[in-house]
Amino acid sequence: MSTELERLTARLRAFAEARDWEQFHTPKNLAMALAGEVGELVAEFQWLTPAESASLDPATLDRVRSELGDVTAYLVRLADVLGIDLVEAAGAKLDENERRYDPGRYRGSARKAPPLSS
Repeated sequence: MSTELERLTARLRAFAEARDWEQFHTPKNLAMALAGEVGELVAEFQWLTPAESASLDPATLDRVRSELGDVTAYLVRLADVLGIDLVEAAGAKLDENERRYDPGRYRGSARKAPPLSS
């Protein structure tokens, strides 16, 4: 895990411990809170055109930044509670997608690849 991510993980863990919130930080509760925060992030983009979404006004950008902070905090906390290294998990997923989505076949295409065969 990266040093910055380790520091954030430790800070979030200490934040929960100082408030005796570990009892509420079950995987189910954290996943549900994460989904709620993702919904709040999505709401910021809901009625924007693709062009508008790529050029946010300062107030909207501040709200998006705040929601991304919430999403990140819950994701990192969930991974910590489950003992999952997020950097390793993302790297493994990218490795899988590199095998599934050959650049020669999928360049410029949004189509979904079939599952990898074992």
